[in-house]
Amino acid sequence: MDHLAESRSATIRFGDFTAVDDVDLAVGSGEVVGLLGANGAGKTTLIRMLLGLLTPTRGTVSLFGGPPSRATRRRVGYVPQTLGLYDDLTVQENWAFTGAAFDTKEQALPESIADSGHELVGDLSLGLQRRVAFAVAFSHDPDLLILDEPTSGVGPLSRARLWEDIRASAENGTGVLVTTHNMEEAEQCDRLVFMVDGRVAAAGTLSDVIGDRQVVQVDSDDWRQAFSALDGDGFVVQVQGDCLRVPGTPGQVDELLRRHQLTGNVTAVPANLEETFFDIVTSASRQ
Repeated sequence: MDHLAESRSATIRFGDFTAVDDVDLAVGSGEVVGLLGANGAGKTTLIRMLLGLLTPTRGTVSLFGGPPSRATRRRVGYVPQTLGLYDDLTVQENWAFTGAAFDTKEQALPESIADSGHELVGDLSLGLQRRVAFAVAFSHDPDLLILDEPTSGVGPLSRARLWEDIRASAENGTGVLVTTHNMEEAEQCDRLVFMVDGRVAAAGTLSDVIGDRQVVQVDSDDWRQAFSALDGDGFVVQVQGDCLRVPGTPGQVDELLRRHQLTGNVTAVPANLEETFFDIVTSASRQ
């Protein structure tokens, strides 16, 4: 597979602080790669390196097989966390400015934002601002989309629409690199890359990343009391319906419940992505 964007052993230091450490990453045509990690994990810094906005201290980055440049960036649609729009310009003016910058022929505003064409971007709701940012990023038919937390702060309907656009772009051959904290969104990616403290802690498909990880499921008639007991003992507890899910072993959980004179059915079940994410982050932090 030809790589649209790639980093090899990419490292960047700011004084004594290493923000990105020996990272390998690649995005190919028609695939959606999810970049996951807590705040400060190095995701945005890595993106800025791929775009040529920051220069690696060590290792290499490339866009479309060569060093990031004005020419290669013209083939990228980028939505930063700050959206990259001009708040004091209207939607139409932002659209026209982007068209002029990329030297694309004049196009009408997409239907999804046409009704807001004469409004200042700064006066729009966050969800609509993100819709405008997406439309602008798509306007020059990029070969690669780089989206940094594109759905942060928007509602479920707007999030679903944005992800429909992402998947449609990938199906048409566009490569997509997207950062997200939302595990439901991450499950829609073709491959995942987990970053912790500037390093890649895990990578692969959803099934690759989850692997054989398991958690303990507790079915109890008194699940509220079971929750209090597990939470009070330091377990990270998730509630799913009337069931509880916690990391650990069935023996540990069963012993704790008996100590609190509680009963329940305790079994080991496959972990989900959110539980896997927690395990990856905590395990890497302990190393």
